[in-house]
This record gives sequence, structure tokens and C-alpha cells, in this order.
Amino acid sequence: MNKKEILEIRKQFTPANCAITRICGCYVDHEKNKKLESKDAFLSLPEEEAYKYFDIFKKTLSGTVGKNMLNMEFPIDAEMPGGTQEFLLKLRNSKLEDDMLLEEFYDKVIATYEYAENYYIILIHAMYDIPGKGSDDLEMFDASDEVYEYLLMSICPVSLSKAGLCYNAEDNRIEDRIRDWIVDMPDKGFLFPAFNDRSTDLHSVLYYTKKSSDLQPEMIDQLLGAKMPMSADDQKETFQMIIEDTLGEDGDYETVRNIHETLNDLIEEHKEEPEPLALDKIEMRKVFEQSGVDTEKMENFDRNFEENAGEKATLLASNIAETKKFNIETPDVVIKVNPDRADLIETRIIDGRQCLVIPVDDHIEVNGINVRTMKRQDNSDREEMSELPEE
Repeated sequence: MNKKEILEIRKQFTPANCAITRICGCYVDHEKNKKLESKDAFLSLPEEEAYKYFDIFKKTLSGTVGKNMLNMEFPIDAEMPGGTQEFLLKLRNSKLEDDMLLEEFYDKVIATYEYAENYYIILIHAMYDIPGKGSDDLEMFDASDEVYEYLLMSICPVSLSKAGLCYNAEDNRIEDRIRDWIVDMPDKGFLFPAFNDRSTDLHSVLYYTKKSSDLQPEMIDQLLGAKMPMSADDQKETFQMIIEDTLGEDGDYETVRNIHETLNDLIEEHKEEPEPLALDKIEMRKVFEQSGVDTEKMENFDRNFEENAGEKATLLASNIAETKKFNIETPDVVIKVNPDRADLIETRIIDGRQCLVIPVDDHIEVNGINVRTMKRQDNSDREEMSELPEE
């Protein structure tokens, strides 16, 4: 799914566009006990409560594609009788009215989701009458020929509110606040089936994770059975290894800076496209060549790429590039540079030592204090300098 398709589903989570038929929930405590289960027609919920759920569902379809929202495909064995995809299809087709299927689903989540505190599993069933689109890309609501029937799951941590004081308006006094268990925004979730090319794709699922470094592989494998892509953090680490293996011990600051600038330029050119920019081995080779990597170092590029990422792997540019920061670190100093002005940092040999040179104007700050770059000479210093004999 791309950004436009995800946004189209997100737009349903409003009172005017709501396509949700049923909502089910299971509250689980820190000992993995089911403390509460609920089943309701979504339109029967109080208005204020429905709005809170809309916020949760929108959050489950938010973030960056390829980082927080991961497109996953089902392998063949998952689509065989008794596979995970078949189970999810049964759950969807039951419209969440089969109590045994719901219990089995909750049990699968509880057995595979790693979380030490309380949490709330929310599962909804919805039916979206997909409007057709004309050549001008405008929706034609009277030209629909498909209904997209789907499940959306959200796993929300439940935490105890902080202790404190509050104002009691009824008694007109300040008193101890009652601590409540609060349902937070989702940590994990999925959309099944995927909504690819504005149509039902039974072979794919969209997975949501709040933290890209915490994918919960066991839950993906046991609950969804889908092929887990390389995480955003793993992609960045892989990219760094490709650079280091390609440049070797002679890797220099300017070449690495050029690689990151080339990537950022590609991201800027691609920013209006709904699909995230993915780079395979051939496209990554072009990035290195355009960045000035020596021809002799590129001789082993293909092997380095395949050993670190895989022959047919692709890396998302948004996962491997730093568009908001450019950091230079030594054991004792960290320099943070605006990525658009990385060219300000120069490398020079001064008095036989390798140095980074940063040109500055008259204004710099030290711990928030405005200072000059050089101490101003007083009049006596100037007079002494003027009295020095000329050579």
C-alpha cells in the first residue's frame, strides 16, 4: 500500500464516512489474563467514545511507509488450508460474530505479543464501498463495483494515570485525583487484507509498529504468518556496512558526505510520489558512482551489496538517509550540521594534524550564550603590536 491508499482508508474513520460494522475488544492484564471482553455494533457506541476509537484507528494507519507501516506478503504455506491467512479470512468473513474464532484470535495475540504491562486488543470489521475514479482522478460514488471488506487490529498499552491533585467543581475544593487506567495510542496493529491498487489484496497485509526497532517477529510469524521485511533500523545498519565495505580503510569524509547528499537529492525529487523510493543493487550502484566513489573500489560493490543486503534486496531511501540531521563524531566531540549545509565542513591538514574546519561569522553561541569567535584586542595590545620593530 502506498500513501494515497492508506489515506483513503484513514478517511473512513469519521462519523460521516464510517464503514465500521462491528467492534470487539479484549483487555489483558500484566499476567496475560483476559479481564474484559466486549462486542458491539460500532454505530451503537456513544458519540464521544466513537471519536476516541477513530483516533486510535487513524494512528494505526500512520507514520512512514517502510518504517512504521510495513507491507507484508503471505508465503504459499500461509495460504494453504490451516494456514494463518485462511484463519484471518474466516475471522473477516464471520464479521466478528463467531465467538470461538474471536477467542482463538485473542489467544494467539496474548501468546505472541511481548509486553509486560496491561494492554487492550481492539478488532474492527468494516465494509468500504470503493468509489470509482474518473480520468481526472475525481471520485465517482455512483460508479462503485467493489466492496472492500477488512479487519483492523490495534493493540493499545493501558497505563495508570499519574498521581496528583485536581479541582472538584462540585465541592469547590482541591483534592487527591483518582488514578485511572488510561488506554494509550496503539503500539502494534495490522490491516487485512491489504488495500493495494485500490482493491482487495488477499495475499498481503499492512503491519503497523510504533517503534521501527520493535517489530515483534514472533507475533508476525505466528499470528500473521507473513514474510517480515527488513526493519528500518536493519536497513540503515546494512547501508552503513555497504559503504564501509566498499570504501574500505580509505573511506573519506567528502565521499561519505557526497553519498548522503545524493540520496537526499533523490528523496527530494521523489517526495510527491505516493510510493516510497526503493533502491535495488543497480540503483544503489548509481548513487555511489554519482557520489564520486573510485572506479577500482566499485569493482567489488555487487559482492558487498549481496553479502550485506541480499542479491534481490531493496533499501528504502527514507530509511537509510538522514534528511534532518548530519552528525560528525569523534571520541570527544560531536558536531551537528544542517544536512543542507554539510558543505560548510572542510577537512584540512594543519600543523601536520588532520582537522575539521568550520567557518563561522561573528555570531556563535556557547550553552545558549552569545560569544565572539576571537577575543577582542584592547588598545594596549594594539599599541604594543604597533611598536614592534619591522623586520
